[in-house]
Amino acid sequence: MQKKPILLTGASGNLGRMLAKELSAAGYELRLTDIIPFPDPLPPQARFVKADLNEALAIVRQAEGCSTILHFGGVSVERPFEEIIGPNLRGLYHIYEAARREGARVVFASSNHAIGFHERVTGNEAKLDHDCAFRPDGYYGLSKVYGELMGRLYWDKHGVENVNIRIGSSFPKPVNARMLSTWLSYADLARLVIRCIEAEKVGHAVIWGASRNPASYWGTDHRDRLGWQPQDTAEDFRAEVGNIVSDDPVEERYQGGGYCSIEYSRKGGFSPRDQFELE
Repeated sequence: MQKKPILLTGASGNLGRMLAKELSAAGYELRLTDIIPFPDPLPPQARFVKADLNEALAIVRQAEGCSTILHFGGVSVERPFEEIIGPNLRGLYHIYEAARREGARVVFASSNHAIGFHERVTGNEAKLDHDCAFRPDGYYGLSKVYGELMGRLYWDKHGVENVNIRIGSSFPKPVNARMLSTWLSYADLARLVIRCIEAEKVGHAVIWGASRNPASYWGTDHRDRLGWQPQDTAEDFRAEVGNIVSDDPVEERYQGGGYCSIEYSRKGGFSPRDQFELE
């Protein structure tokens, strides 16, 4: 039976370009969208249409007949709230409305920055499970919290299946000591996305987007629903990057790293157990 096409938003970004190449090689028919042109030659069985997430009709048209929407679009770094609100909040609503209309599954590129103000864990300390409290480290992270909660709403109210991948640090290789805990290889991400597409039933799922890193901050999630296990590990790079740290105590304290330091203005510094902090 002919497979339905896959819609990939944010196709012109680094992760989108990688996924377009890998998914095309795996035989998927792709509809690629972004607000900027696709910079590479189009892979086989792929078409690109420029589309703004703020424009509901454009998203609905691209989603017609699709089985899965891979939502990697939107503002992908920390920016002022007014720059976040359109693509990351209103745009996500358009994605979920299109999914509801088409009966499509959503794979949402969430982020570790949704929980970035949790302190880092080391050694035998308890790792964070998927149902930990949200602690966003900026407006970008806050938009990812919104996205995961919208997935919860659309599953509970409309039965729209969704997988929320809390991506750690997805780059060709780790570049500092923090990424020994948070790194997600391109190959592991591509294999994860394929399982998100192919899994029989996912419901509302949350996955820690990290490779097989012994130093990971993160524990249980819903990966068993997908049949996915990462194969790569950041440990291969420990000798290269294990001593690369910043001189910023805020960045080095929290899981979100440098995003936690942006516009950080708490007075009087901090201690390991802040006296008046309410957990």
